[in-house]
Amino acid sequence: MKEFLSDNGIDFEYIDITESMRNLKIYLKLRDTRPEFDEIKEKGRVGIPLIMINNGEKFIFEKPELDELK
Repeated sequence: MKEFLSDNGIDFEYIDITESMRNLKIYLKLRDTRPEFDEIKEKGRVGIPLIMINNGEKFIFEKPELDELK
């Protein structure tokens, strides 16, 4: 997904959730409390990779959804 964003000139901030406990906790709180993750969890998936737009306005989990950003 990073490559797609870069190749299409989309400005983004990359956050590695394995880089620090703080990053992981922020991600887990989102995953455990936001309804957007319900289907992901029902399928037994983790929800990574994830693109969060505008501080939680929208979440993108799959590459085909990225076409909306072009």
